[in-house]
Amino acid sequence: MPPLTAPSRREALGLLSAGLAAGLGACSKPSEELVPYVVQPERLLPGVPERYATALSLGGWARGVHAIAVDGRPIKIEGNPLHPGSLGATDVFAEAAILDLYDPDRARTVTERVNGIASWDMVERALAAPLAEARRQKGRGLRLLTGRVTSPTLLRQIAALLQAMPDAAWHVHEPLDDAASLRGAELAFGRRLRALPDPGRAETILCVGADPLGPGPDQIRFGRTFMDRRRDPARFGRLYVAETALTQTGIKADARCALHPGDAGALLAALANALGAALPAPDLPQEAARFAAAAAADLREAEGRALVLVGDALPPELHALGHWINDRLKAPVTYTAPLDVAGDRAPADLASLAADLEAGAVTCLAILGCNPVQTAPADLSFADRLGRAGFSVHAGLHGDETAGVTHWHLPLAHELESWSDLRARDGTASLVQPLVRPLYGGRSAHEILSLLAGAPATAGYDIVRATWRDQGGADFEGWWRKALHDGLIPDSAAAPVDPGAARLPTLPAPPAEGFAVELRADPCLYDGRYANNAWLQECPKPVSKQVWGNALALSQAEATRRGLEAGDLVAVGLNGRQIEALVAVESGVADGAGALTLGYGRPRAGAIGNGVGADGYRLATTAAPRLLAGVSLGKTGHRGEVLRTQNYTQIEGETKKLFRQMALAELPRAESKGIGADQPTLLNPWQGDADGHAWAMVIDTQACIGCNACVVACQSENNVPVVGPEEIARGRIMHWLRVDLYDSGTPEAVNAGFQPVPCMHCEHAPCEPVCPVAASVHDGEGLNLQVYNRCVGTRFCEANCPYKVRRFNFFGYADGQPYATMGAESIKAQHNPNVTVRARGVMEKCTYCIQRIANARQEAERDDRPMGPVATACQSACPTRAITFGDLARPDDPIRALRQDPRHYALMEELNTRPRTTYLADLHAPNPDLGGRT
Repeated sequence: MPPLTAPSRREALGLLSAGLAAGLGACSKPSEELVPYVVQPERLLPGVPERYATALSLGGWARGVHAIAVDGRPIKIEGNPLHPGSLGATDVFAEAAILDLYDPDRARTVTERVNGIASWDMVERALAAPLAEARRQKGRGLRLLTGRVTSPTLLRQIAALLQAMPDAAWHVHEPLDDAASLRGAELAFGRRLRALPDPGRAETILCVGADPLGPGPDQIRFGRTFMDRRRDPARFGRLYVAETALTQTGIKADARCALHPGDAGALLAALANALGAALPAPDLPQEAARFAAAAAADLREAEGRALVLVGDALPPELHALGHWINDRLKAPVTYTAPLDVAGDRAPADLASLAADLEAGAVTCLAILGCNPVQTAPADLSFADRLGRAGFSVHAGLHGDETAGVTHWHLPLAHELESWSDLRARDGTASLVQPLVRPLYGGRSAHEILSLLAGAPATAGYDIVRATWRDQGGADFEGWWRKALHDGLIPDSAAAPVDPGAARLPTLPAPPAEGFAVELRADPCLYDGRYANNAWLQECPKPVSKQVWGNALALSQAEATRRGLEAGDLVAVGLNGRQIEALVAVESGVADGAGALTLGYGRPRAGAIGNGVGADGYRLATTAAPRLLAGVSLGKTGHRGEVLRTQNYTQIEGETKKLFRQMALAELPRAESKGIGADQPTLLNPWQGDADGHAWAMVIDTQACIGCNACVVACQSENNVPVVGPEEIARGRIMHWLRVDLYDSGTPEAVNAGFQPVPCMHCEHAPCEPVCPVAASVHDGEGLNLQVYNRCVGTRFCEANCPYKVRRFNFFGYADGQPYATMGAESIKAQHNPNVTVRARGVMEKCTYCIQRIANARQEAERDDRPMGPVATACQSACPTRAITFGDLARPDDPIRALRQDPRHYALMEELNTRPRTTYLADLHAPNPDLGGRT
């Protein structure tokens, strides 16, 4: 690479002054006009939140959001109801993006590997020579590596770069990609197509290794349409799931089979034969064959309303077989051409880039927004090969593992700091607008790519507008303002493609014998990109409830056979590579197999994520990046602790009482259960709603998919602190809302469900009479309040609460005793100014978002109108609309009808606490031929 020239005295002073100016102006509004959602205020009112429609990406795909800012500070993310990718809801990743924005470990300056801190001018000078040589060679030796790109503007820029330098190459590496699905479509239809299933029209669904209700860019859309259909008993349908280990989709299944991943092909072949495929008779275990026969019968009966989904970890041939089955079933699936192509140039993969690096054919490599050194399959040895590039530059939010290997690292602006555009899974385009100037001097991907192309310096705002100039017509400014206001480009969804008849593929050879491990997306860290996000590290995984780490999930039978116990540290080996991971014994795991989530074990994630958990990427291979066969397990003789927020406890005979479940056939005979008001009591009759409102909440456990969006939304809205792994190990946590997991089945036949538990806001609250200073009191609207400045920390209220929803500040987590970097000044900028930050020694709990109730009341008084509906943070976030909040004093409020629903019940109503938070029972449609849920 060209030598780095030390800055002159004049340049050094210029860098210093520029840094000071950037720091002082970072939290000011961008210079371009931003269009607030709904109404453009005449002037900025201090302390009054403003909403801006924008989009956040996950794996390259857009989820439309409303970013809420107060006094120029973004503080909260909520869903955009107009956007097809979010439908007004969020997921944990969108909610936690606000914390990533303020992360003090983000890259703050341009750095050079040897000499350290540099400047943008210096990297431009360093780039000049290799780029000039690449242009002379028509791009030969120039390589661009990105994650999945759906941004029309970025694709336009890449296409222009490749047109100017036709011998250059663009590569894409997305750790959790859909390459197997695309290749499967090519085998089935002769061309690569992307499938978009519609669970709203599919009443019988079979998932084989697929977890559509689990983490991913399509979780919100799929979950919403799936649960909306199931609210109609006539269209409830039946969900079958065959999987290696228990997932969120598996928990919601009506029939489930713990299936070794090596048997997935045989199960699909059995189903295809039932539809006339005439494949060789598969060899399936007895229980799996019984499950396949029952699923096949239901799917055939629901032709036109039946759907089969195949997991991304399975090979392309099985995806092709899934396409053939869906074709036979006339499944409600829309096919579209891939949108992530630059003009007529489809991207190459990471393996071809690694081969070029090995051959010494790469003279200049630019890596934009991805981390291949950490996430590449281990057999590529990408870190070693990357060192063979003549010149390498990496742009990213953090100085991560890839930044430590390349010659240069450039700070990338966060999506809440930059102009861009993105497409949703259905192709709908959204504009991305910034809420603040880059906090740490980063530049957007568009500006960096413009730099690599040698174009004159252009602001991202102008680059994005140039993409859509022809769309706006004569009144482009009006069109542009409306697109910003709505958060999406009208009529921009991808056109459906007729794929033709599917071909029956040749099935792959059976996988290698021995123990198998499935590498999965982590429900909290996804592929590891959120490893330095403390909210997500401390967010319990939906099934295992593990925090601050991952573990190899084994069945009880498998663990016993190998002489292992939960907490044992085992050596997991494959092809001469080895990692060490803790063992977690879980229900619903197939014998002979295990599951490990990705994203952990990172050495350069930041102060929060460094060294947490085991790195599954070190075992992945190019041929099988997600499904490992022939894995060895060995004892190390060491033990560790699997940190959980909910321990496995057997409650003899109590599960069915605490978590009400019923079959669909029982629904006509079911009766609504009250809140215990008919129980005898010595207390005075309830008269606590004297102020004209009676707030209450109903949670539909049938609709809850355990995604934890509500948990992180509550944390973001209410300034809930992070306590760290040491405090978790002591049994302490601060979440105001938890999602409990109940299982009334057996380790082999799971019958589980999710139950979100906020404060019950009891009318006869046990916490109130025991408080010696009246810190726990009721107001005139039925809310159980906690007066912070009265609380003296006796914790009597916590001891007397049967629901265990109160949280105590053992330390000043937000006042001088934060965990790790959570006390940084940048983190404080995220805090909601309408919610008090609690001090050490104070009890806290769910308030039903009383600040939102107060805001709605003030707006109604200002406008001289009746008070309208109020949405709590958890309700707004929920992808499946499982949470309903309302006013029992309003005759027309939907919550009154929900309390009369035949599935209605209260948690522990026999205690006569008369909770305002109540539930609807979990509902399933088990197949009688399988003897109930399996």
